[in-house]
Amino acid sequence: MSEFDTIIMADWSGGNDRGPTPKADAIWTCVAGEAPLYHRNRQAAEDWLTARIGDEIDAGRRVLAGFDFPFGYPAGLARALVGEDDPLILWRWFAERIEDAPKANNRFDVAGEINRLFSGTGPFWGNGLKRDIHDLPRKGRARDFDAVPEWRVAERRAKGAFPCWQMTGAGAVGGQVMMGLPMLWRLRDRFGAAAWPFEPLEDKPLALVEVWPSLIRKVVAEAQRADEVRDAAQVRVLAAAVAALPPDRLAKMLSVEAPEAAAEGWIFGLGHEDTLADAARAATALKPPALQNDCFALPPGVEWTPVDAALALLRDRLEPVTATETVPLGDALGRVLADPVVARRSNPPLPNSAVDGYGFACADLPVGDPVLPLVAGRAAAGLRYEGTVPPGHAIRVLTGAALPDGVDTVVMQEDVELGAGEVAFRAGVKAGANVRRAGEDVTAGDEVLAAGRVVTPADLALCAAVGVDRLTVRKPLRVAVISTGDELVEPGKAAEPGQIYDANRPMLLALIERAGHVPVDLGRIADDRVRLRAAFDAAAAQADAVLTSGGASAGDEDHVSALLQQAGAMSLWRMAIKPGRPLALGMWQGVPVFGLPGNPVAAIVTACVFALPALGLLAGRGWRVPQGFDLPAAFSKRKKAGRREFLRARIRDGRAEVFRSEGSGLISGLSWAEGLVDLPEDTAEISEGDAVRFIPWSGFGL
Repeated sequence: MSEFDTIIMADWSGGNDRGPTPKADAIWTCVAGEAPLYHRNRQAAEDWLTARIGDEIDAGRRVLAGFDFPFGYPAGLARALVGEDDPLILWRWFAERIEDAPKANNRFDVAGEINRLFSGTGPFWGNGLKRDIHDLPRKGRARDFDAVPEWRVAERRAKGAFPCWQMTGAGAVGGQVMMGLPMLWRLRDRFGAAAWPFEPLEDKPLALVEVWPSLIRKVVAEAQRADEVRDAAQVRVLAAAVAALPPDRLAKMLSVEAPEAAAEGWIFGLGHEDTLADAARAATALKPPALQNDCFALPPGVEWTPVDAALALLRDRLEPVTATETVPLGDALGRVLADPVVARRSNPPLPNSAVDGYGFACADLPVGDPVLPLVAGRAAAGLRYEGTVPPGHAIRVLTGAALPDGVDTVVMQEDVELGAGEVAFRAGVKAGANVRRAGEDVTAGDEVLAAGRVVTPADLALCAAVGVDRLTVRKPLRVAVISTGDELVEPGKAAEPGQIYDANRPMLLALIERAGHVPVDLGRIADDRVRLRAAFDAAAAQADAVLTSGGASAGDEDHVSALLQQAGAMSLWRMAIKPGRPLALGMWQGVPVFGLPGNPVAAIVTACVFALPALGLLAGRGWRVPQGFDLPAAFSKRKKAGRREFLRARIRDGRAEVFRSEGSGLISGLSWAEGLVDLPEDTAEISEGDAVRFIPWSGFGL
């Protein structure tokens, strides 16, 4: 199952029109990354859902839409109404019978109609109208029939859930179900959606999913803002939580093992509440202030920008933009530390033996070759000897064992001779031999890892050793990638003369992932300013930064530059660099945009030189200078002074070879290369054997 690009949550209502002013106990929706929306009635909400889902699907994005009411009834109702247990036929049954207007609907009459199919009083109860409805009791009562259960299996497992038979009053969900299923049927029919968990979700553009915000009630309460309606907070937090779930955990939540789910439906996240709550906390954590719109502005009078000057501007003006969260050690690998890690205890916590052998107090050794009586027992790792070793005595100790009181030195077992209750060894053993001091590695209170470090497996071992079980880390930086241009065709599709395959997007997406960030693929956009604006809007909602390729210069079809210019937050940096002269830098709704050249060679060079260090800083890692080393050149070259050049290169026989051509259209040179040779601005001529700076791809963090 592929990932979902857009997450929408809806808090539904079975009541009538609630008026123009946003209020509680009404309909609220939220797209992850956007503000919650109030809808005064179901008709307005369904119109908005239809339009928004349609827009997302038309843009090639896959949608998961969650609704906070049961998608099915307890087993037995469908068979009683439609003659079979298929819950989707039940959706259609309600869609054909429910009449709904902003100020009136027939849900109570339909409930009474269903009750008449059963002997006794029937399952539904609760009449919210002034007029009586035959066979629909006004209030709840003890059930006097067992034709259908009172609860679905999911509701029995979900703490605090309500049965779907109650049509009105506190906690009623019956009205929501009856007024919601017809809407779901229409969405499913219109968009070819899959209804979870009744149908497979693979390859469907829209997944309709039953949710219950109360599964993460505590997190919603923590994240609810001052004066925010609870319903609005619920859809906002739940949408953010689902959007933040890693694909494997989302897939696990969408895999239901309960056999009853096929007929009754299921609540998304049931049984995974802790995972969903952790995702919600992470997604709603406070973020640093947004970057200023003028952060990329060049100093007055600057037109051509040297590479080092441009890098200095980026380093000084950018700052981390990712929120923080606290995670268990097992989830911290590869994450960026937001706070320093301080040792909670020393390592080792007590003096211990580095070898298997025999311990004693060195100062009490006799003159000559010692022969020491052994005390009963032994000291082993994790099993400390509780007594004290008397002066002039020895005790058996094993590697890692805390030294017993009265022991400060250990002699290796290979260097002793054992007798009956005593041990002998040669004179000359030094005090403290084969002993690890307490705190020899780390002392409690020491800072063991600095903020900004990317957590490694070795770091996890160190943290565990000093008693740290949770780390405060930054959320992964999400970087959107957009390719632009009418001439681009998706690889594998038929290409007309004059068209080219989009090589940049897969390259940049992979580059982002190799650099440790989360790539967000927003596809190819034709030279259409309206569509590109919509793509930028989507990027700002889903990502922390944006990389585009193409359209970053100042021509008629350079729409990236034009849009950023219209937004009042664009600087076109004319870089003194080859390849990759134009670099458009701007802000879109507070999100930094790096407009890279369309040529793949120039795109990867500018991405490595400018974008990757900047993205690392945005991610909280700090500014990293690409790491390279000097090698003899296996080539000769004349270049213009005043321009920095980066040549595709590799190492052979200890020398730096460069690709056969500097043509920026030769993509094969990127695959041939193992890195780049960096030629400074002032270099005019290079001869074979001259020292040149070689930066491997790994030196850029790839």
